[in-house]
Amino acid sequence: MKKIISGKVRDVYEVNDSQLAIVTTDRISAFDVILNSTIPGKGIALNTLSNFWFAFTEDIIPNHLIATQLHQMPSEFNQHPDLYAERTVLVKKLRMLPYEFVVRGYLFGNLWAAYQAGESFCGQQISGGYRLAEQLPIPVVTPAKKAAEGHDEYISMEQLADELGKDTAQKLCALSLALYNRCNQYAKERGILIADTKFEFGYDEQGALTLGDELFTPDSSRFWDAAAYQAGQSPKSYDKQFVRDWLIDHHLDGVQPAPVLPDEVVAKTAEIYRQCVERLTR
Repeated sequence: MKKIISGKVRDVYEVNDSQLAIVTTDRISAFDVILNSTIPGKGIALNTLSNFWFAFTEDIIPNHLIATQLHQMPSEFNQHPDLYAERTVLVKKLRMLPYEFVVRGYLFGNLWAAYQAGESFCGQQISGGYRLAEQLPIPVVTPAKKAAEGHDEYISMEQLADELGKDTAQKLCALSLALYNRCNQYAKERGILIADTKFEFGYDEQGALTLGDELFTPDSSRFWDAAAYQAGQSPKSYDKQFVRDWLIDHHLDGVQPAPVLPDEVVAKTAEIYRQCVERLTR
């Protein structure tokens, strides 16, 4: 099989004209740099979480999964379970839309920075007296246009509607909100707040709108500890914010060549991913 993508975390193989195999590795990236360390078990955790959420939301929108068990994969994979078990999926090849649909339920990150500056973000103005990390009355969708290189570009809902058509843009935003609202409620009952997350969509061979990529993982979302959460403070996270914070503290954010993480940071990060799986899927 031909490897067609070796991304920050995932390796993608072309099985045939309509199917792909995706292997989620233990690589970790931050600030658009693949770090010179791996996190043991991270790929299995990400794959387990995505597969769980895809099954949990398949009544809202079809997803790209075809098979999740290694014996259902091409022989190249099932002959090497030590490399591919629990981290490989067989999926439909989709015609992906070049956008990310970021849903934000709390005022944090780029949205918080825009709010503090009194600026709009993706054409949306947040007004009122909010504190850092405070929950918004209604989650907002902040679309981003994917870039071939460099950072993705946040765009307004008006631009999204101009480029996709108003009906399609509204449908995708409604689906994003439906996915977020259901899964955030489920996660909250298990002690995790999903502060924000992103979705990617595409069309299958029959032209059906389909959910792809990954879903509600610590790499694609901000997960916060509900028990420790307090508006006005930067919350305790169950995602790779721990790694980002260490890089920032040591002035290594975005630095090339990629830094090596200390053993204690690797171990703590692996434990964070493990806890996400424990809390959310068991």
